[in-house]
Amino acid sequence: MQPDSPQQGNFIPPQNSPSNRLPTALKAPRPILDTIFAFAPNRDTLGGTAYLIVENAGNLLIDCPAWNETNEQFLREKGGVSLLFLTHRGGIGKAREIQEATGCQILIQEQEAYLLPELNVTSFQYELTLSPNCSVLWTPGHSPGSACLYYTSAGGVLFSGRHLLPNQQGEPVPLRTSKTFHWPRQIQSVKLLIERFTPETLNYLCPGANTGSLRGRGAIAQTYKPLAQLDLGALLNAQPLL
Repeated sequence: MQPDSPQQGNFIPPQNSPSNRLPTALKAPRPILDTIFAFAPNRDTLGGTAYLIVENAGNLLIDCPAWNETNEQFLREKGGVSLLFLTHRGGIGKAREIQEATGCQILIQEQEAYLLPELNVTSFQYELTLSPNCSVLWTPGHSPGSACLYYTSAGGVLFSGRHLLPNQQGEPVPLRTSKTFHWPRQIQSVKLLIERFTPETLNYLCPGANTGSLRGRGAIAQTYKPLAQLDLGALLNAQPLL
């Protein structure tokens, strides 16, 4: 059985009925996997994609979606937000407004916590276990405090922020841009992820941007194999994208 079969991951295809073709700012979040929803790209975070994990112990919001009535109502209907995890400084968006509206705690890697003065913020250094199903780990390079969230559901889901993004073929890669903080460190972070996970523990990747390259798919399935096949040496010499 393939890892992205409905029985294992309950992967839900995008809904393309006319009723769902709303302007981006009003488009409701859509289901990606059993308990995971993706928000429409957010202009406040330069087209970043935020996600919600619905859990009995408390819902986890990963990066900031556009803060509008549609998204606020959706979060209320799903039981609110217990924790907002920011994968990097570019995902901050309307974090203040979201915390004020939901009362959620904010979690960010310690090197970027200073960007959220006067907010109720928890920081971590290397790794932090949030629940038996969920943990976060520091993957610096894209930014000083870039980090990923790992969720054990569906064979393992990695929420990568902008650390790993889909290329034009929809494969997970690190992308060097003019805003990349430290490219060699980012390549090293990719290497550590490859060493940490296996095909059995990393099945899906939910990227924090470039989701249009997925061509309607909600996540990158069978993520580990293409990740492990990356030529990290060649990538180290890659020139920045504009």
